[in-house]
Amino acid sequence: MRYFIKLAYNGTPYHGWQYQPNASSVQETLNKAISTVLNSEISIMGAGRTDTGVHAKEMYAHFDFETPFDIPNIVHKLNSFLPKDVVVYNIIAVPDEAHARFDALKRTYEYHINTFKDPFLQEQSWYFHQKLDVELMNKAAKLLFNHIDFQCFSKVNTDVNTFDCTIFEANWKQINNQLVFTISANRFLRNMVRSIVGTLVNVGLHKITLDDFNTIIENKNRDKAGFSVPAHGLYLTEIEYGYIST
Repeated sequence: MRYFIKLAYNGTPYHGWQYQPNASSVQETLNKAISTVLNSEISIMGAGRTDTGVHAKEMYAHFDFETPFDIPNIVHKLNSFLPKDVVVYNIIAVPDEAHARFDALKRTYEYHINTFKDPFLQEQSWYFHQKLDVELMNKAAKLLFNHIDFQCFSKVNTDVNTFDCTIFEANWKQINNQLVFTISANRFLRNMVRSIVGTLVNVGLHKITLDDFNTIIENKNRDKAGFSVPAHGLYLTEIEYGYIST
């Protein structure tokens, strides 16, 4: 039987989601916990990879187990066993062919910028003290809808068959000292969100124009795009499936 795990984690102490030798990862931590609780060697597959220091308010992974079990009881045991920076919200029985990564219809990320120094947000939001033109950044964000190929925002030497992504949402919102960029798409390239945010920040600083932003995307050259903003301001916030209600 196949099961989906719905979870969240603070990515600060981890070297990303994906298992890595000689480094702590969320996948390895969850693997060990569920294998211990179910008393069986379990291998989980995540909906995607998050980089070192990136957080997830909502993440899904799947695993297979031969016999039914008491889901609320196992969720309780997992949360007792897991470290304080990882939480399991639910375990959901799904069809055998369901796949946490390939079946995802939409993923949503947020990038958090703190415009006033706050010692309690040092690992949860990027402190950026320079004045940003948020209205202009939103105009640039709308230009993303005109494109499909986002090679310019991808990490170089990435092993993918296509750089095409369909953007569903992209906007900035500011509440007091908090500036949040929300972006949704059917898929994301490695480092894509952080590169987009860095380039939009350059727009907000009036270092590049809207025409420059558009040209950067058209030229497909990562060297022409902006810097990659720090990982600790990035959150995976939602993953949508056709057969799971949020």
